[in-house]
Amino acid sequence: MTKSAEKKPLIMVLGMGDLSTRLLNMLLGNPATNRVVLAGRDVETARRRGNLARFTATNLGLVGEVDAVHIDLYDVDATAETLARVRPDIIFMGASLQSWRVITGLPKETFEELDEAQFGPWLPMHLTLNHLLMRAVRASGTGAKVVNAAFPDAVGPVLDKVGLAPTIGVGNVANIVPALTYGFADVLGADPAGLELRLVAQHYFSHYVPRFGDAGKGAYHLSVRAGGRPVGEDIDHTTVFARLDGPLKRLGGIDGQLLTASSAARVLIGMATDSGVLAHAPAPAGLPGGYPVRVGAEGGTVDLDGSLTLDEAIRLNEDCQRADGIERIDDDGTVTFTEPEMAIMKRLIGYECRTMKLDDTAGWAEELGAKYRDFRKKFA
Repeated sequence: MTKSAEKKPLIMVLGMGDLSTRLLNMLLGNPATNRVVLAGRDVETARRRGNLARFTATNLGLVGEVDAVHIDLYDVDATAETLARVRPDIIFMGASLQSWRVITGLPKETFEELDEAQFGPWLPMHLTLNHLLMRAVRASGTGAKVVNAAFPDAVGPVLDKVGLAPTIGVGNVANIVPALTYGFADVLGADPAGLELRLVAQHYFSHYVPRFGDAGKGAYHLSVRAGGRPVGEDIDHTTVFARLDGPLKRLGGIDGQLLTASSAARVLIGMATDSGVLAHAPAPAGLPGGYPVRVGAEGGTVDLDGSLTLDEAIRLNEDCQRADGIERIDDDGTVTFTEPEMAIMKRLIGYECRTMKLDDTAGWAEELGAKYRDFRKKFA
């Protein structure tokens, strides 16, 4: 290994779905993050995917390192042993029991009806594997930092209650900031490169605004600066939000994963270089919802601009979390879901979970997955 390689972190990408594949290309395209190991149950496919990305980067004059290892998250002891042997500095968690986009494949009217249940009720599909991973990370003794892409807004604060929170999340709040920046630039007649936004918001807000052009029931806080000074304080935010469902509307679904991958790359590059770059991220240090953060080697530090306190930001995100179908998270990690949103899940797919203890998450995920698969068969 070269001296320069010793200085850059080893990044493990866990789970090789669409998001991780897009991110892998970005990581290998940056000299600070092109030392990668892919992890999952299908090592041969991961190796071939890694080689494809590595050869593509080489065509662009960027020579990186990619390896592949077997990890089955359901075997916590074996995962811990693998982590202790490989010793990744950063783990990108891209694995989930069911991608958020699965329900977008339903007929349009059915999808829209089920989407009214929001994202909260699907939490067990994203929490289960994260819980297993974080137990393995702790047992490995490596101190690896974990960057989570699977519903981090809620997964982080649940696992924080038992001392197992991932270091930071990606996506969600970060995904809407670029469009909002262009929206304010349009209204102000300003250069978007000169604007600095700080947004506090939970997943519901970042999902709702681009689809409907308003904030719905989502609590949030948004401020804009230019040259270090507040601007646009007299602008009606709905004027900007409407642009996201108009001239600034983007592709969503699987195509939209590109935006999430770029938000993950921003965080990972910031951590790899200890840059202190301003970014937006969910669940820094296990906090609920999303925040502006300064990213460094240890993760993300919340960076508010003085227009609200951290306690106020947390309360806003917990309020927005209720709009997403999660009533509260108790001190032992037990989650209580909101009645109206869970009633939709019960009516459509026959699934109802009002209260979920952390240790019961895998069982609820199994039931939810089975009932959704039966529901989907109606439209095959």
